[in-house]
Amino acid sequence: MIVEYIRYRIPAEASAEFEAAYGRAARSLAEAPQCVDYELSRCVDEPACYILRITWTSAEDHLKGFRAGEHFPAFFKEIRPYVEQIEEMRHYEQTQVRGPGASVPSLHEWAGGTEALERLTERFYELVKADDVVGPLFAHMDPGHPRFVAMWLAEVFGGPARYTGERGGYPHMLGMHRNKGISEQQRRRWVNLLVDAADEVGLPDDPEFRAAFMGYIEWGTRLALANSQPGATPVEQAPVPHWGWGVAPPYQG
Repeated sequence: MIVEYIRYRIPAEASAEFEAAYGRAARSLAEAPQCVDYELSRCVDEPACYILRITWTSAEDHLKGFRAGEHFPAFFKEIRPYVEQIEEMRHYEQTQVRGPGASVPSLHEWAGGTEALERLTERFYELVKADDVVGPLFAHMDPGHPRFVAMWLAEVFGGPARYTGERGGYPHMLGMHRNKGISEQQRRRWVNLLVDAADEVGLPDDPEFRAAFMGYIEWGTRLALANSQPGATPVEQAPVPHWGWGVAPPYQG
């Protein structure tokens, strides 16, 4: 992906119509398959300054795909009166220097920390062992397995990176699933039992947390199912995934 920044200087008397024009132009951006997202910001310190940020799938997709495509004429019609007010228009590559700030709690913090996740996995594997569908997969489970899974979840949800440091990270987790031949019925029962355990141990049940939690569980179990099939060729080396809130912010009451 590539990020385009366009800096405008708009006189105060034209600002309302400028924003309205971009509101109309944004419909074309929203419909363009080359556009990932967009945002128009106004400077607080110098209100005449605006910055438009557009994330494109690539610079070529922007310059050749969007500009030569069906959505550009309507977009340009709205912004054309302000082209002469552009002070900068450039594409930027994103770097790896990015991440959330401390104002938004991690899923690990919101869940109650590693202790809460350990309560979750202890109860979960009690349910698993008594289950006739998914139980056979764990017939010879290491007594420490629930704690190790809690360690994995803690790292995934933004807690300490102990699974990487002490258990071998993603490659080790991948090895735990190889050639297990997990069925869809077993995957779904695994999910259902985890949800039951989350309710029983009192994991937060606000819609925002559970949506993010279930998003990872669905993603992770479907990946595990695919990687467990005989003959599967999964990615061998990868970091432990880091899961965030997604679309919905944390619930504040």
